[in-house]
Amino acid sequence: MFGRIDSLKARTKFKVFHLSDKDWAAFTEIFAYNTNAIEGSTVTQAEVMDILSNNKWSHQKPKEEISETYGVSKAVDYIRKTKVHLSLKLMTDLHKIVFENSKNFAGRFRARGVEVGIRDGLGNIIHLGAPSSRVVSLLTELVQWYDKNKHKVPAIVLATVVHNQFEYIHPFEDGNGRVGRLLLNNLLLKHKLPPVNISFKNRKKYYKTLRDFQYSGDIKPTLELILKEYNLLRKKLKK
Repeated sequence: MFGRIDSLKARTKFKVFHLSDKDWAAFTEIFAYNTNAIEGSTVTQAEVMDILSNNKWSHQKPKEEISETYGVSKAVDYIRKTKVHLSLKLMTDLHKIVFENSKNFAGRFRARGVEVGIRDGLGNIIHLGAPSSRVVSLLTELVQWYDKNKHKVPAIVLATVVHNQFEYIHPFEDGNGRVGRLLLNNLLLKHKLPPVNISFKNRKKYYKTLRDFQYSGDIKPTLELILKEYNLLRKKLKK
């Protein structure tokens, strides 16, 4: 279910870097742009900077996309402050923060009978989420697995497993990708590691790693992408 964890322990070493307040502001803009763009947002990176730094935006862009730009920024601030590692409430809280002004189901898991699939940003369904009747039980199992292994498994592996399994379950009607990437970063932060950004330009590779996990339970492709993204982020932040 969770892939070949033991074989990955030797692959998770990398140079740890830490973010200053200025770095955090830059990361938030980078992350807000990319995580929304992966899901089809048309707000450009320059526009994200103007929205978050100057509270200015183009009235030609959908108000929902502007709201979600602010929402992701607020959610990043939230995971920096919360002491919670992983819980169902954390998941719904993050969803509500990001989507409270754009989706009428913000903060609520899928209702019974509401079935969804993962789309790759190009409109192609690459995975059908878990049955709505099993969402809560599967998420509960995931939290229990994390609590049991959080002192046994390398932090990057822990965060990657949780992210991939969360995406596999796909507990919300929409917004699972953004919440999943926030959960990934929350766990990295709780283990004293820097946050990571999944780049829009690596969207296809990212979705392929999720397909690999779906079909084989292998988290290695996602882990390797995360380590690659760490290097890209270090260069952007000049660390």
